Amino acid sequence: MRALRLLEWKSDPVLVEVEEPVPGPGQVVVRVGGAGACHSDLHLMREFEAGLLPWGPPFTLGHENAGWVHALGDGVRGLEVGQPVAVHGAWGCGSCDRCRVGMENYCDDPGAAPAPMGGGGLGLDGGMADLLLVPDARHLVPLPDGLDPVHAAPLTDAGLTPYHAVRRSWPKLVPGSTAVVIGVGGLGHLAVQILKATTAARVVAVDTRAAALELAAGCGADAMVPAGPEAPAQVRAATASGRGADVVLDFVGSDSTMALGASASRMLGDLTVVGIAGGTLPVSFFSVPYELSIQTTYWGSRPELVEMLDLGARGLVVPRITTFPLEKAADAYRAMEAGEIEGRAVVVP
Repeated sequence: MRALRLLEWKSDPVLVEVEEPVPGPGQVVVRVGGAGACHSDLHLMREFEAGLLPWGPPFTLGHENAGWVHALGDGVRGLEVGQPVAVHGAWGCGSCDRCRVGMENYCDDPGAAPAPMGGGGLGLDGGMADLLLVPDARHLVPLPDGLDPVHAAPLTDAGLTPYHAVRRSWPKLVPGSTAVVIGVGGLGHLAVQILKATTAARVVAVDTRAAALELAAGCGADAMVPAGPEAPAQVRAATASGRGADVVLDFVGSDSTMALGASASRMLGDLTVVGIAGGTLPVSFFSVPYELSIQTTYWGSRPELVEMLDLGARGLVVPRITTFPLEKAADAYRAMEAGEIEGRAVVVP
């Protein structure tokens, strides 16, 4: 079968022929219907080096995946061949307290996981291939009616990651509150929709690109602010009484966006950094608003994925996608790197 593989750090992936996977006990092979191309894959190709992570190449890319059950290993129950499924991509040890409640993204014993703090497309073979071996059936979520694998695939990361970030701040997103989305790309455009679908907050979108701000408006944002020196004041002006944002979601994570998030935040607010651009934010007693909570997040839990897919099936959150056949998967990454993708690129084997 065909697979788009990263053979070494700081290199472009290549499409090669590999053997088809065979499921062992408890395992499932999924015929891939859609595999999202994530910006974090570009970090793998361009920036990461040996020793930075507890895993490394070679492996097949693609960590946000959906498709149909192709083959079942011995002992698998509750799934049928041909059934449409989404893949929860964080593969933990399966035994610790966090994993037992579906929070494998925060596994307490990553050394016992198949790919420590990774998963399919992140150390193990992912979904940029005709077939994907899922090491345990617990990682699969049946797709609800009304949601196809092509649109479900990006919801497993580009949707699930912002959903988790928004969900943890729900108590602060009450009527009269304001949420700010910095970076309206693959994750950010879904974050706007998730905020509108699940909270009463006014949503302000910030980006450097006019096209991204137009996308935010189409996704329901209440105000659009161009990134730049005037952005903090413009964001505050868009909040109730100019008091600042109750929740800021930074999908870039650079020095400038984190500084913007802190300066635009309200006291007692949340600043959640999701993007991995490598920025830092100096924190001292007087440098940020009082009781501003600053945190990073990683992916989301399996129960949250079930909720995310429900929103997708009901049409409340719809990813803006551009599809590529597997033989042109490398083109998807090049287009994303050039800033030519609106929303999410999805590879359809």
